[in-house]
Amino acid sequence: MTTDTRRFPSLSHWGAYTAVVQDGRLVDCEPFHRDSAPSAILSSMPGMVHSPLRVRRPAVRKGWLEQREGSDRTARGSDAFVEVSWDKALALVAGELGRVRGTYGDSAIFGGSYGWSSAGRLHHARTLTHRFLNSGGGCINQAGNYSWGAAQFLLPHVIGSYMPVTGRVTDWQSVIAHTRLFIAFGGLALRNAQITSGGAGDHSTAAWVAKARDAGVQFVVISPTRGDVPDDLDARWIPIRPNTDTALMLAMLHTLIDAGLHDRAFVRSHCVGFEPLADYVMGVTDGQPKDAAWAEGITGVPADTVRQLALDAAGTRSLLTCTWSLQRAHHGEQPYWTCIALAAAIGQIGLPGGGFAFGHGSMNGVGNPRPDAPGPEMGAGANPLGKSIPVSRLSDMLLYPGQPYEFNGRHDTYPDIQMIYWAGGNPFHHHQDLNKLVRGWQKPQTVVVHESWWTPTARRADIVLPATTTLERNDIGGSSRDRFVLAMHQALPPQGQSRNDFEIYRELAAMAGHEAAFTEGRTEMEWLRHIFDGMAKGWARGGFAIPDFDTFWAQGYAELPPPERDFVLFDTFRADPVAHALKTPSGKIELYSERIAGFEYADCPPHPTWMPPAEWLGAEAAETWPLHLVTSQPADKLHSQMDAGVLSVAAKVASRERVRLNPSDAAARGIQAGEVVRVFNDRGSCLAGAVIDADVMPGVVVMSTGAWFDPQSTSLERHGNPNVLTMDVGTSQLAQAPSALSALVNVEGWTGDAPPVQAFVLPEGIGSQTTVGDTV
Repeated sequence: MTTDTRRFPSLSHWGAYTAVVQDGRLVDCEPFHRDSAPSAILSSMPGMVHSPLRVRRPAVRKGWLEQREGSDRTARGSDAFVEVSWDKALALVAGELGRVRGTYGDSAIFGGSYGWSSAGRLHHARTLTHRFLNSGGGCINQAGNYSWGAAQFLLPHVIGSYMPVTGRVTDWQSVIAHTRLFIAFGGLALRNAQITSGGAGDHSTAAWVAKARDAGVQFVVISPTRGDVPDDLDARWIPIRPNTDTALMLAMLHTLIDAGLHDRAFVRSHCVGFEPLADYVMGVTDGQPKDAAWAEGITGVPADTVRQLALDAAGTRSLLTCTWSLQRAHHGEQPYWTCIALAAAIGQIGLPGGGFAFGHGSMNGVGNPRPDAPGPEMGAGANPLGKSIPVSRLSDMLLYPGQPYEFNGRHDTYPDIQMIYWAGGNPFHHHQDLNKLVRGWQKPQTVVVHESWWTPTARRADIVLPATTTLERNDIGGSSRDRFVLAMHQALPPQGQSRNDFEIYRELAAMAGHEAAFTEGRTEMEWLRHIFDGMAKGWARGGFAIPDFDTFWAQGYAELPPPERDFVLFDTFRADPVAHALKTPSGKIELYSERIAGFEYADCPPHPTWMPPAEWLGAEAAETWPLHLVTSQPADKLHSQMDAGVLSVAAKVASRERVRLNPSDAAARGIQAGEVVRVFNDRGSCLAGAVIDADVMPGVVVMSTGAWFDPQSTSLERHGNPNVLTMDVGTSQLAQAPSALSALVNVEGWTGDAPPVQAFVLPEGIGSQTTVGDTV
């Protein structure tokens, strides 16, 4: 019997690959031949594409179908579904959009699309969702992101741009040639280097780190867990209490000022506000010197270690870098601002291999040498409403319509949302305090979701439209931090009755009379040519050769050359701070911000400040909840994507997400490795599988995010989703970003039989009721 085997180039956020299709089924994902360190996550893709969990037909929640906007919204997540035809489903969605816009106005629709969705730029769910809603009258949008939301709104006040947090920092070539000390606040976890937003032709981070080590760069990793230290790096690990890096940096700054080692000339010529910051650090303003002894009591890092680290940083070419995770905490603006202030005092900003950086250990491609040329892009169009909320204030918006809030100097009120339209992403993974989100999710009259799988979000929709995966459509992808642009050929027919988001929105736009505004008269392939041509013009302006579209499509990729010179962050600003002034009010680095001072936010002072978070190991609440929960990104999936895949399922303990405890904390609670435990606080509880890990410091527990939300009740989540435990408050009124890393918990052994995980059981009314797991 002859087997029909075909190969198709494609791309995911965890890497480029060739899809191997035999007799109409995906059987393998062969890594791109130029990838030096392919991600194992590729192994989960064949099972997920053909998973029993696929949404195969349009479906409507039974209660909503019977009573529409008058249905019992508390039944979202437990109600049965009724599968319907596409004509019926589209008519229902179009009718609801028209009804809500006509009755309540465009501001009653929330365009909810957040997450990594597709690596492709045309079939990028967030872009298409907002493009569709914008062309139809607008919607309430989202400002910022969960990854680095605090930095996004702080950094423009301090350095004039948030671009360094996207990975555009001093590149690895410069680090290898010039850096002698690399201090990684928050860790340098290479598991995160599997992922690049927009995909990658090459996972280069591990190779760059190894080259830096071989060149003699000394690495210091400051984190609550040794798991954030790369293997074979021979790095020095400094354990630190979570959320206290700001205090450590302030004490390092105190050491330099006290010893007269700070660069007076640099802070005078390139910064404003050093004097009031120095008065605060030295205790002039509040009577408390922020010295090493003070920091030891907060951070747990010995005072001598703090002093010596400061002296070492000032005594050689040093690069200070912060992970994104540091600013995902209450007062998360402060560690980034303090890191910039410390680097300014050292005086090496703008020098090769020196200064500060963000994102190392958070994503592949940070510091990757790449010429300044555009990647593929597609626009969402302007939102006629011009209204948005801070992205992580989703629950507050749903629960408290009309309530005022502050955001980056803006006074606003939350809108009254009657319809959520969500495509791309899983808020019941990435949002904090999921029990609170469940309550908020019950407020709107109608929820529409596009999904490929029966995720926790799809299960909580009123109307579910089955969406194709990237392998069931054509696209083009690439990252601003990677030198490759990849063609993504359709390898499979749409599974079941699924349709791609572009076609779904085209049909809905046609029904509402704005198809031309949405499509601009282009088909899928015409859009791909248009996106490619726009990118090609940018490459040509930079002097970079690029093939024509047909050649690119046949070859499967195009490649930028390595840059001709090393990129050094702020080198031109250092050389001439007048001619190359920053886009701050002063044109300089603002260590004291008059603009922020004018906001009068008590939770975000106008200079870097140690502000104890609401929950940390030094808080009064730690007497009740004595363990600090650190939520990390998983090594076996991207956020919650592929959680039902073979790699993720194999990594679970007792069918649940793992929780890592120090041996002393486990012994004090009588917990053995492999047992089911309950992790809990006053916001909720979840079950997890215990892992005893001496590389986690005492008083800290570590859980990866991504387990599909599986509540037995509001008091118990069965699968190990730590976001039932995390705190849903803004970092401050400035950024209103997520504070997931400020959470205290306790852990106890589970007695009796643990309830079975139901996350991978299909909803009632959908196909068979077979539980899926190892077969996926």
